[in-house]
Parts: sequence; structure tokens; C-alpha cells
Amino acid sequence: MATQPNTVNFLLEQMASAGEMKARKMFGEYALYCDERVVALVCDDKLFLKPTKAGKAFLSDVIEGLPYPGAKPYFLITGDKWDDGDWLSMLVRVSARELPQPAKKAPRRVPRKRGRSSPKR
Repeated sequence: MATQPNTVNFLLEQMASAGEMKARKMFGEYALYCDERVVALVCDDKLFLKPTKAGKAFLSDVIEGLPYPGAKPYFLITGDKWDDGDWLSMLVRVSARELPQPAKKAPRRVPRKRGRSSPKR
């Protein structure tokens, strides 16, 4: 079962005060970004937060889950906690601080056109 877009929109609204929030669709599911860092995944309408020490301390009672087969465990944030936007934003904010900045992508190199060169004489 794929995640519904309205679920993602609701979560983004609830997390709005955490920082610059956006979502990117990936393989039918979604990655959630806070200030350009992937902080969570939404898979099968479930919220999975990237595990961090700060996030674990904030949660205190951690439930782990796998967002997809073969994934490492993430913190599963149950739907009953989604309605508290202040709490959810704080959780995302403390977790995002601990995650590394994304690597800068090298600019794409445009191949030179190879034309006929005149023979040297």
C-alpha cells in the first residue's frame, strides 16, 4: 500500500516550525527533508524518523520499525503523536541538528563538441 499524498501534506504542515520542510517522492513512498537533510521516511502511511541520539533522548520510549524490507531500523512515530505539531516539530528539529549536512554535488560537466579539425600543415 503506497502512502497517500494527503498524509505527507499533513505531516509537513505539522512539522512546519522545525525548519524548511519538503518531501520528495521516491519509489512510491516519500522522504521528508528538514533544511536539506533527510530526517524521515513516510512508507505505507507510517512515519519513520532517522535514528539519532538526540531523537532517542527526546522520545524516551522508542519504538523501532523497518520502513521497507532490508532497511536499517528507524524510529516509528505512531499516528497518535502526529496531532501535536509542536512536539513533532521539536522532535524533527533535534534530530536534524545531529544529521550531517548533505554532500555538495559537483556541477555537471558539459561534454565538448568534437568537430573536425583541419589537418596541420
